[in-house]
Amino acid sequence: MPSALHSDSLHFDLVILSPLILLAAAAVVVMLAAAFYRHPRPVMILTLAGLVLSIAALFLSHGIAGIASPQVTALLVLDHYALFFIGLIVVATFVVAVLCYRYFGGDESRHEALYILLLLAALGGGVLVASSHFASFLLGLELLSISLFALIAYPRFTEHPLEAGIKYLILAGFSSGLLLFGMALVYAQLGTMQFVKIGTMLAVPDQALELYGLAGLALIVTGVGFKLALAPFHMWTPDVYEGAPAPITAFIATVSKGAMLALLLRYFLMAGAHQSQSITFALSLVAVATILVGNLLALLQDNIKRILAYSSIAQLGYLLVGFLAFDQLAIEAVAYFLTAYFVTMLGAFGVVTVLSDGFNDESGGELHGTAERDSDRLADYAGLFWHRPWLAGLFTAMLLSLAGVPLTMGFIGKFYIVTAGVEASLWMPVIALVVGSIIALFYYLRIITVMYASGSEATGEAIMPRVASPSFAESVTLAALALLLIWLGIFPTQLIDVLEGTVVDLT
Repeated sequence: MPSALHSDSLHFDLVILSPLILLAAAAVVVMLAAAFYRHPRPVMILTLAGLVLSIAALFLSHGIAGIASPQVTALLVLDHYALFFIGLIVVATFVVAVLCYRYFGGDESRHEALYILLLLAALGGGVLVASSHFASFLLGLELLSISLFALIAYPRFTEHPLEAGIKYLILAGFSSGLLLFGMALVYAQLGTMQFVKIGTMLAVPDQALELYGLAGLALIVTGVGFKLALAPFHMWTPDVYEGAPAPITAFIATVSKGAMLALLLRYFLMAGAHQSQSITFALSLVAVATILVGNLLALLQDNIKRILAYSSIAQLGYLLVGFLAFDQLAIEAVAYFLTAYFVTMLGAFGVVTVLSDGFNDESGGELHGTAERDSDRLADYAGLFWHRPWLAGLFTAMLLSLAGVPLTMGFIGKFYIVTAGVEASLWMPVIALVVGSIIALFYYLRIITVMYASGSEATGEAIMPRVASPSFAESVTLAALALLLIWLGIFPTQLIDVLEGTVVDLT
């Protein structure tokens, strides 16, 4: 009987872990395929197939998570919350993989290793959101960070990506050091690295973090602040976003930040850190500073990727407002807003990607730029509507969603966040959110105005006619993102119903 129970438990664990197992297996298969057949098309097809299988496995894992324990050893918990965010990460990776193909030269290039790195980064993000232990937290984070460093600097013979990769490597290493030291200090006092046990120990009336325990928690929050680009730890973001290849920038803006935020929310709730008034107050100040800094600095930019970088900083500030409420409504608000953020950022950077020359093999199988930069200057988009009307319309929809205009997912997400903040009496962050949203309207409308300019006002370099039209796969992907943005903005209850079942595991 015990052996039968053990066999059933092992079977359930394997089924629940199947989305992550398939991601790891896909990376190995793609690596072997690239070793024996150096051609990007079959490698990309294998990558997309692996991601589709991982998405399919999520539905099987979702059913098992309802009847068996989602805790797989002390390291991972594959509950509905983790499975939802793993699905979000895998879908985002699928979109980025599609965008990378033509951008990196298509059939004329040799960029098979790119897809291996994408799969490994997605695996790291998946491990991160499922972590319930400091060890799995660090392993997932480092797998994601190292893969991202290689992806950013992938065109290693081109100046700007290489510079951005070095900056990211230095700051990622520094923030990981802060996280590791903070974990060590918390472990030194409590003797455990499991989130649940930390929360249980701190729930005892006479038990509280001592000075070095609080210092450890502060170091963890600081390290996470670097990863999420929260003020005042945000300065790397615009430089890395500008220098990285456009589809990789989309990956950083979504998968990297989304995985870390999902993990942080789990850690704070399971470890009981949200019960500390000093921590809540400090994070409130960080949220206010992040919203204002992100929006104000975006006003000074003339580069689309830098504008979107500062916008993403502000968006993470908005997310912190919902994060600080720490109830079921707040978790739903964060999950919905994060989903809307994924859709809009993938769509916005997708437009930048299809309008950019990208990279290809000019000699020796090495990636070199066919242009000195992506098509990311504001002047490049002058009169875009008159050359590529559907791309201008799609970009407009994404910008309006970021601004929180009705009939988009961004509006529902912001409304959700404001509601959670008001119910929790977070007046200072909510006021900052409203003020920041008003400021943001200016630079979003500034881009839209440039795109629809005509005649003498359209003084840009007219990059649109010389850039090849997007491929069929790119067009379908961007159209799907736009449809999702509008559909869930008009009929949000479908996603909200899913989220209500997802967040129960954390409350």
